[in-house]
Amino acid sequence: MQSAPSIDTRTSADSRPARAARGRLVTDAPMRMFHWLFALSFAGAYLTAESEHWRALHVALGYTLAGLLLFRILYGLIGPRHAGLAAMWRRLGSAPAWLRSLRHSRSLAAINWRQGQNLLMAMAVAALLLTVVPLTLSGYATYEEWGGRRVGESLEEVHEFFADAFLGVVLLHLALIAALSVLRRKNQALPMLSGRVDGPGPDLVRHDRRWLAAALLIGAIAFGTWVWPQAPAPDSLPSSSTRAQ
Repeated sequence: MQSAPSIDTRTSADSRPARAARGRLVTDAPMRMFHWLFALSFAGAYLTAESEHWRALHVALGYTLAGLLLFRILYGLIGPRHAGLAAMWRRLGSAPAWLRSLRHSRSLAAINWRQGQNLLMAMAVAALLLTVVPLTLSGYATYEEWGGRRVGESLEEVHEFFADAFLGVVLLHLALIAALSVLRRKNQALPMLSGRVDGPGPDLVRHDRRWLAAALLIGAIAFGTWVWPQAPAPDSLPSSSTRAQ
């Protein structure tokens, strides 16, 4: 009697562990590229703020920061659902209900702490995006010397205030990531590094859109390279140090 043909199940059996090892794709390449360009632009602008020698680079990085914010707004409005700004605003809109739940909870165990953690993270991200507006506007006004010397000094102080505020929110954001990584026993920075989170399950992002990430990188470099030579030379500037863009 001829035995039944055997079915090779190795392919299907091996693919599930492979997918689980890779994790789920939750953040696409354009969002990851935006995140790191945004962080590097601010870091570079902040570190060069007090140096007249690097003023042109400071100006270029400041404008690049504003351009990246514009990209994030457009991508959040017309991009895929996972990158939409509406999801962030819905999470922020849940703050009053979560605060009410604190008042009515009978015990600490009954509180939805995970929702509170996600709410704090969303607030930090929203604060970073919103602070860029007064930061870059005050920098531009200082750089263009709006209102003369007296007004310019006030605008410079405003610019420095928002730069320090931005740095404070960045440090809070990093502290939240570190704390959540410890509490949840999972690296919360992975989505902005590899785009994936550990564990089995379907990808939340269908298309990685690496072509758009590459276009964003090329555009940011080209824009910064174009702006850099247009900033005034150090010997044409007043002697006082400034954070102006």
